[in-house]
Amino acid sequence: MDANFWLARWQEGRTGFHQDTVMPLLQKHWSSLSLARDSRVLVPLCGKSLDMIWLAEQGHRVLGVELSPLAVEQFFDESRLRPEVHESPMGRRHIAGNIEILCGDIFGLDAATLATCDGVYDRAALIALPRDMRPGYVQHVYAQLPARYRGLLITLDYPQELMDGPPFSVDDAEAQALFAPQSKAKLVERRDILAAEPRFRQRGLERLDTVVYALNKALG
Repeated sequence: MDANFWLARWQEGRTGFHQDTVMPLLQKHWSSLSLARDSRVLVPLCGKSLDMIWLAEQGHRVLGVELSPLAVEQFFDESRLRPEVHESPMGRRHIAGNIEILCGDIFGLDAATLATCDGVYDRAALIALPRDMRPGYVQHVYAQLPARYRGLLITLDYPQELMDGPPFSVDDAEAQALFAPQSKAKLVERRDILAAEPRFRQRGLERLDTVVYALNKALG
Protein backbone atom coordinates (compact mmCIF):
# COMPACT_ATOMS: atom_id res chain seq x y z
CA MET A 1 0.00 0.00 0.00
CA ASP A 2 1.52 3.29 -1.07
CA ALA A 3 0.94 6.93 -0.17
CA ASN A 4 -1.36 7.46 -3.15
CA PHE A 5 -3.96 5.12 -1.62
CA TRP A 6 -4.44 7.37 1.41
CA LEU A 7 -4.18 10.59 -0.56
CA ALA A 8 -6.97 9.34 -2.81
CA ARG A 9 -9.15 8.41 0.17
CA TRP A 10 -8.98 11.97 1.47
CA GLN A 11 -9.48 13.52 -1.97
CA GLU A 12 -12.55 11.36 -2.61
CA GLY A 13 -13.99 11.89 0.87
CA ARG A 14 -13.80 8.17 1.72
CA THR A 15 -12.88 8.84 5.34
CA GLY A 16 -15.26 6.63 7.28
CA PHE A 17 -12.38 5.91 9.62
CA HIS A 18 -12.56 9.48 10.96
CA GLN A 19 -14.51 9.86 14.20
CA ASP A 20 -16.22 13.13 15.13
CA THR A 21 -15.76 12.53 18.86
CA VAL A 22 -12.78 11.90 21.10
CA MET A 23 -11.96 8.21 21.51
CA PRO A 24 -13.46 7.04 24.85
CA LEU A 25 -10.70 4.46 25.31
CA LEU A 26 -8.12 7.25 25.09
CA GLN A 27 -9.93 9.19 27.80
CA LYS A 28 -10.25 6.09 29.95
CA HIS A 29 -6.67 4.81 29.79
CA TRP A 30 -4.38 7.74 29.03
CA SER A 31 -3.91 8.85 32.64
CA SER A 32 -2.59 5.40 33.58
CA LEU A 33 0.58 6.20 31.59
CA SER A 34 1.44 8.97 34.09
CA LEU A 35 3.08 11.18 31.47
CA ALA A 36 4.11 14.65 32.56
CA ARG A 37 1.82 17.41 31.28
CA ASP A 38 4.45 18.99 29.03
CA SER A 39 5.49 15.70 27.41
CA ARG A 40 5.69 15.64 23.63
CA VAL A 41 3.23 13.05 22.30
CA LEU A 42 3.56 11.54 18.83
CA VAL A 43 0.34 10.76 16.95
CA PRO A 44 1.30 8.85 13.78
CA LEU A 45 -1.04 8.88 10.77
CA CYS A 46 -3.15 11.37 12.69
CA GLY A 47 -5.60 12.44 9.99
CA LYS A 48 -7.76 15.18 11.48
CA SER A 49 -8.42 13.34 14.72
CA LEU A 50 -10.01 15.27 17.57
CA ASP A 51 -7.93 13.13 19.90
CA MET A 52 -5.07 15.56 19.26
CA ILE A 53 -7.09 18.42 20.73
CA TRP A 54 -7.91 16.33 23.79
CA LEU A 55 -4.23 15.44 24.31
CA ALA A 56 -3.27 19.11 24.01
CA GLU A 57 -5.93 19.95 26.60
CA GLN A 58 -4.14 17.58 29.00
CA GLY A 59 -1.12 19.88 28.72
CA HIS A 60 0.84 17.79 26.23
CA ARG A 61 2.75 19.04 23.21
CA VAL A 62 1.24 17.08 20.32
CA LEU A 63 3.17 16.06 17.21
CA GLY A 64 0.87 14.60 14.57
CA VAL A 65 2.24 13.14 11.35
CA GLU A 66 -0.06 12.95 8.34
CA LEU A 67 0.48 12.34 4.61
CA SER A 68 -2.56 14.17 3.30
CA PRO A 69 -2.36 17.98 3.01
CA LEU A 70 -6.16 17.98 2.79
CA ALA A 71 -6.50 16.21 6.15
CA VAL A 72 -4.14 18.72 7.77
CA GLU A 73 -6.02 21.66 6.25
CA GLN A 74 -9.37 20.27 7.42
CA PHE A 75 -8.08 19.69 10.95
CA PHE A 76 -7.05 23.30 11.43
CA ASP A 77 -10.09 24.75 9.64
CA GLU A 78 -12.57 22.65 11.60
CA SER A 79 -10.75 23.32 14.88
CA ARG A 80 -10.66 27.06 14.09
CA LEU A 81 -6.94 27.14 14.66
CA ARG A 82 -4.60 29.26 12.57
CA PRO A 83 -1.24 27.54 12.34
CA GLU A 84 2.12 28.97 11.51
CA VAL A 85 3.55 27.04 8.56
CA HIS A 86 7.21 26.22 8.01
CA GLU A 87 9.03 24.00 5.56
CA SER A 88 11.39 21.32 6.86
CA PRO A 89 13.34 18.39 5.35
CA MET A 90 10.67 16.02 6.73
CA GLY A 91 7.71 17.95 5.35
CA ARG A 92 5.60 21.02 5.98
CA ARG A 93 5.17 21.87 9.67
CA HIS A 94 1.90 23.39 10.89
CA ILE A 95 2.04 24.75 14.45
CA ALA A 96 -0.81 26.20 16.52
CA GLY A 97 -0.29 26.40 20.26
CA ASN A 98 0.52 22.95 21.66
CA ILE A 99 -0.37 21.17 18.42
CA GLU A 100 2.03 20.58 15.55
CA ILE A 101 1.16 18.51 12.50
CA LEU A 102 3.93 17.52 10.14
CA CYS A 103 2.58 16.89 6.64
CA GLY A 104 4.88 14.09 5.54
CA ASP A 105 5.64 10.39 5.65
CA ILE A 106 5.95 8.74 9.07
CA PHE A 107 8.85 6.73 7.64
CA GLY A 108 10.62 10.01 6.94
CA LEU A 109 10.54 11.12 10.56
CA ASP A 110 14.14 11.32 11.73
CA ALA A 111 15.75 9.83 14.83
CA ALA A 112 16.35 13.24 16.41
CA THR A 113 12.64 14.07 16.29
CA LEU A 114 11.53 10.66 17.57
CA ALA A 115 13.98 10.99 20.46
CA THR A 116 12.00 14.03 21.71
CA CYS A 117 8.72 12.12 22.03
CA ASP A 118 8.05 10.93 25.58
CA GLY A 119 4.64 9.60 24.59
CA VAL A 120 2.90 8.04 21.62
CA TYR A 121 -0.78 7.55 20.82
CA ASP A 122 -1.27 4.99 18.04
CA ARG A 123 -4.93 4.62 17.24
CA ALA A 124 -4.85 4.61 13.46
CA ALA A 125 -1.32 3.86 12.26
CA LEU A 126 -0.57 0.20 12.95
CA ILE A 127 -3.99 -1.02 11.78
CA ALA A 128 -3.74 1.13 8.64
CA LEU A 129 -0.70 -0.77 7.40
CA PRO A 130 -0.72 -4.17 5.69
CA ARG A 131 1.04 -7.01 7.46
CA ASP A 132 4.27 -6.78 5.50
CA MET A 133 4.72 -3.08 6.39
CA ARG A 134 4.00 -3.36 10.10
CA PRO A 135 7.41 -4.70 11.26
CA GLY A 136 9.26 -1.90 9.48
CA TYR A 137 6.91 0.70 10.93
CA VAL A 138 7.33 -0.55 14.50
CA GLN A 139 11.10 -0.76 14.07
CA HIS A 140 11.38 2.73 12.58
CA VAL A 141 9.15 4.48 15.11
CA TYR A 142 9.23 2.61 18.38
CA ALA A 143 12.85 1.50 18.38
CA GLN A 144 13.92 5.15 18.09
CA LEU A 145 11.74 6.50 20.91
CA PRO A 146 13.54 7.38 24.16
CA ALA A 147 13.90 4.82 26.91
CA ARG A 148 11.45 6.79 29.05
CA TYR A 149 8.62 6.70 26.51
CA ARG A 150 5.12 5.44 27.25
CA GLY A 151 2.32 4.92 24.83
CA LEU A 152 -1.21 3.79 24.15
CA LEU A 153 -1.87 1.48 21.20
CA ILE A 154 -5.39 0.68 20.00
CA THR A 155 -5.87 -2.16 17.52
CA LEU A 156 -8.66 -4.16 15.91
CA ASP A 157 -8.89 -7.94 16.06
CA TYR A 158 -11.20 -9.78 13.66
CA PRO A 159 -10.98 -12.74 11.22
CA GLN A 160 -8.88 -11.15 8.47
CA GLU A 161 -10.03 -13.71 5.91
CA LEU A 162 -13.57 -12.34 6.12
CA MET A 163 -12.74 -8.74 5.25
CA ASP A 164 -10.03 -6.88 3.41
CA GLY A 165 -8.34 -4.03 5.22
CA PRO A 166 -7.70 -1.31 5.96
CA PRO A 167 -8.33 -1.22 8.82
CA PHE A 168 -6.39 -4.45 9.23
CA SER A 169 -6.66 -7.00 11.99
CA VAL A 170 -3.73 -7.26 14.40
CA ASP A 171 -4.24 -10.10 16.87
CA ASP A 172 -2.50 -10.28 20.22
CA ALA A 173 0.11 -12.79 19.07
CA GLU A 174 1.21 -10.48 16.27
CA ALA A 175 1.18 -7.40 18.50
CA GLN A 176 3.39 -9.10 21.06
CA ALA A 177 5.79 -10.33 18.38
CA LEU A 178 6.00 -6.90 16.73
CA PHE A 179 6.82 -5.00 19.90
CA ALA A 180 8.87 -7.59 21.79
CA PRO A 181 12.28 -6.47 20.40
CA GLN A 182 11.98 -2.95 21.81
CA SER A 183 8.82 -2.45 23.86
CA LYS A 184 6.55 -4.10 26.37
CA ALA A 185 2.94 -4.29 25.19
CA LYS A 186 0.55 -4.86 28.09
CA LEU A 187 -3.01 -5.68 27.08
CA VAL A 188 -5.24 -3.53 29.29
CA GLU A 189 -8.67 -3.89 27.67
CA ARG A 190 -10.46 -5.92 25.01
CA ARG A 191 -13.92 -4.79 23.97
CA ASP A 192 -16.45 -6.36 21.56
CA ILE A 193 -17.58 -3.49 19.31
CA LEU A 194 -19.35 -5.37 16.48
CA ALA A 195 -22.83 -4.30 17.58
CA ALA A 196 -21.78 -0.65 17.33
CA GLU A 197 -20.21 -1.05 13.87
CA PRO A 198 -22.94 -1.99 11.35
CA ARG A 199 -20.70 -1.19 8.37
CA PHE A 200 -18.37 -4.01 9.43
CA ARG A 201 -21.25 -6.44 9.93
CA GLN A 202 -22.36 -5.60 6.41
CA ARG A 203 -18.90 -6.59 5.18
CA GLY A 204 -19.35 -10.06 6.66
CA LEU A 205 -17.71 -9.86 10.08
CA GLU A 206 -19.10 -11.95 12.92
CA ARG A 207 -16.50 -10.84 15.46
CA LEU A 208 -14.81 -7.47 15.95
CA ASP A 209 -12.82 -6.51 19.03
CA THR A 210 -10.93 -3.35 19.82
CA VAL A 211 -7.86 -3.96 21.96
CA VAL A 212 -5.92 -1.46 24.05
CA TYR A 213 -2.25 -1.86 24.96
CA ALA A 214 -0.08 0.17 27.29
CA LEU A 215 3.43 0.45 25.84
CA ASN A 216 6.81 1.21 27.36
CA LYS A 217 10.41 0.55 26.43
CA ALA A 218 11.67 -2.96 27.14
CA LEU A 219 14.95 -2.41 28.99
CA GLY A 220 17.47 -5.20 29.34
